[in-house]
Amino acid sequence: MTQNTIPASVLFCCDHNSIRSPIAEGMMKKFYGRTAYVQSAGVKNDMEVDGFAIAVCDEIGIRIENHRSRSFEEMKNWGDDLGGFDLIVALSPASQRQALELTRVFHLDVEYWPIMDPTGLAEGREARLAVYRQTRDQIKARMIERFGPPIPPETQDADPL
Repeated sequence: MTQNTIPASVLFCCDHNSIRSPIAEGMMKKFYGRTAYVQSAGVKNDMEVDGFAIAVCDEIGIRIENHRSRSFEEMKNWGDDLGGFDLIVALSPASQRQALELTRVFHLDVEYWPIMDPTGLAEGREARLAVYRQTRDQIKARMIERFGPPIPPETQDADPL
């Protein structure tokens, strides 16, 4: 896959599916509409979506408060075949290892984007929000670099001629 090509389906993954991958999923849906089928998952599902992640996404018009965290295992149990995705974007080393292990028999691309985990990096609400914004902005920069500029909302869902 070349730069600026948007695959038909993308899975974002991280450790808990509570910060980085929900931000990426929400951002991809907002920026590119229905151009791609987008989901996210974590190595584990032991946390809800982080409130600071919700707050920094709200700041840029992305709604993730209704996201339900899920693991690779849950995806498999629900019939979501990882081999059905055209691209898996791992946002943490653990999720990259898991994605490569689970997809070793499939021919699909797994990319690693080293995105900072903001958990526990700052004290106090404003300092924590600043760190979460850095994570959000890292994801945004990588996404635009990889998939191109956001598609204007009025053309996202337009039927091709």
